[in-house]
Amino acid sequence: MTPVDANTRLKEIYGHPVGRDAIDKVLLQLGRSSLWVRNPVVANLRLSTVARLVRPILGEEFAPSLITVLADHNHHHEPDAASGGDPTPSGTPAAQPPWWRRAVFYQVYPRSFADSDGDGVGDLRGVTSRLDHLADLGVDCVWLSPIFDSPNEDMGYDVRDYRAVMSEMGTLADLDDLIAGAHERGMRIILDLVVNHTSAEHAWFRAAVADPDGPYGDYYHLQPGVPGEDGSGPPPNNWASFFGGSAWRWLPEAKRWALHLFAPGQMDLNWENPRVRAEVAEIVRWWRARGIDGFRLDVINYISKRPGLPDGNEAIGALMGFPGIEHYFFGPRLHEYLRELRATGFTRTAQDPRPPSTVRSRGADGTLGVPEPPDPVGVLVGETPGVGVEMSRLLSGARRRELDLVFNFDVLDGPGKVRWDDYRYDLGYLKGFYLDYLARLGPDDAIALFLDNHDNPRMLSKVLGTRDRDPVLRSAAAKALATIQLTLPGTPFLFQGQEIAAINQDFAAAAELKDVESVNRLAELRADGVAHEDALARVRPGARDHARVPMRWEPGPTTGFSTGTPWQVGREDSVGFTVAEQGADPGSVLSFHRDLIRLRRAEPALTDGGFRALLPRSREYFGWVRTAPGDGDDWLVEVNLTDRTIKRPRGLPAATGVLGSHGLARGPRMAPYECVVARVLIAG
Repeated sequence: MTPVDANTRLKEIYGHPVGRDAIDKVLLQLGRSSLWVRNPVVANLRLSTVARLVRPILGEEFAPSLITVLADHNHHHEPDAASGGDPTPSGTPAAQPPWWRRAVFYQVYPRSFADSDGDGVGDLRGVTSRLDHLADLGVDCVWLSPIFDSPNEDMGYDVRDYRAVMSEMGTLADLDDLIAGAHERGMRIILDLVVNHTSAEHAWFRAAVADPDGPYGDYYHLQPGVPGEDGSGPPPNNWASFFGGSAWRWLPEAKRWALHLFAPGQMDLNWENPRVRAEVAEIVRWWRARGIDGFRLDVINYISKRPGLPDGNEAIGALMGFPGIEHYFFGPRLHEYLRELRATGFTRTAQDPRPPSTVRSRGADGTLGVPEPPDPVGVLVGETPGVGVEMSRLLSGARRRELDLVFNFDVLDGPGKVRWDDYRYDLGYLKGFYLDYLARLGPDDAIALFLDNHDNPRMLSKVLGTRDRDPVLRSAAAKALATIQLTLPGTPFLFQGQEIAAINQDFAAAAELKDVESVNRLAELRADGVAHEDALARVRPGARDHARVPMRWEPGPTTGFSTGTPWQVGREDSVGFTVAEQGADPGSVLSFHRDLIRLRRAEPALTDGGFRALLPRSREYFGWVRTAPGDGDDWLVEVNLTDRTIKRPRGLPAATGVLGSHGLARGPRMAPYECVVARVLIAG
């Protein structure tokens, strides 16, 4: 693409993948449609003209900032062999799709999954004791949130030692048993790897503080004070921490400022330093040799910061909530770093030892076979906050040899909304998001389908609002969400509790919030003069604690999670929404998940098949056909996206119900949140 300048027309900028995502992100935050920029009048305006028109909203520096970000990625559309890409033409089918394209992932938050020793904190032995539940559910890969040694300023996302297990989680031997246990049951296992930052207690950072001019000083972003060396001057730039306040911390013993995009004890690594990149690759190789099948890479798109760490645009910061974000959310060397990490850390060589165990093969009917050879490349799943559809494709396109899958968080909140807002989520937006995303994918692309995780409130509660404790609606909506997630094209990521319709908790007091982000946000609101109850009401909807309460295994005060006092309170006493209560009930949410995953594995159309949307403009009916790649059956999937009874559209393919939330009959009306998966009948 020709370099962008003030005379470039908006349609050309929107034609650039990074430009399109940047503009779409602004429109989403403003609650506006992309039609605002795609209509012929606006599309033909020059950037200088657009900049003048949006100056009251986006400030003076929006256009220069956009030009800079586009320049960073002007040559990253199509990597060639010399740059680490695969020159195979786009659309050339692989001999065998990678295993993760057909897999169902399941995220375990170990601290809240199962406690084996009664100390109130979930642990590795607890996870091992529940592997049969996951295997019975049909899971193909277990993802563990952080279990590395950590002071737990951010619940393990501040790593002190990448080759040790945090004491409350167990030991390396316990983890070895868990890896082997998962493999024996036909499930791979991946870990959470946090390498944008380390704990301030990590040996590298301690060495950097002791000698900031020594070899470890350049492992981090350490800056001297200006003026003087007492830290009384301003921080090096105006970047904000995601957990509140400045992103800089003064270190009096080192006489340096240190960058932390998250908590003050989470120090950002300097990926410009090749020694840092080599250390990370060696950590990956060490765990791969131990049997780990890949990693989910935490905020991995933040690792490349703009050289010089310049001030962020205040208007962009106000719009997005974090000044400086444009300088690192999709940094100038991000593609280079990811290709290098894949090649030097995740890719096996002939000299690499065989791991102690590998996953047993599993047939379409669920039967287990012999252990498979080690995967040539461990799976790379990127957590990539802030990126849009086109940036996601740039990071995960198969030819690019960077990430395999990425999480696009734009699906989690509607236009103009953020997770802290208390509102009813419109499933019509979810439908539109996925239809747009799927329409843009090519043969090289893949999509991760997720609705819940450890960092967000429960989607089920966002959809139902105050009616999330209505057992009928709760079950129906949970099955509808499962149907969307498990039968659309893509790789589903379930989060613990989704299979039993987990919902948000009614935290009654600030003391019940354990999440550092929520605690800091509450303190900031109080410091700004907001009354305590009002401040708590503004924090509660988006608290990460909602997803972190202990798993509900069985009825009772501690829900079968622990024999002791759980580390986090779970304020729910609903009947019928535990694993024990749902396990033997063929009409339960848990049984529906099992049946749907079993059907997904047995029917090639639901993993490898084509996709055709029905009535794409309807905001209440979501229907699609999955077409078989060979001689198999085609499948019709239907979901009522509303809490109202609706008419079933006319002219749908003739089909016989095989799995449904309200029975298998496909009558003229659909009940609230009704969903059905039906086998398409062959004409004639």
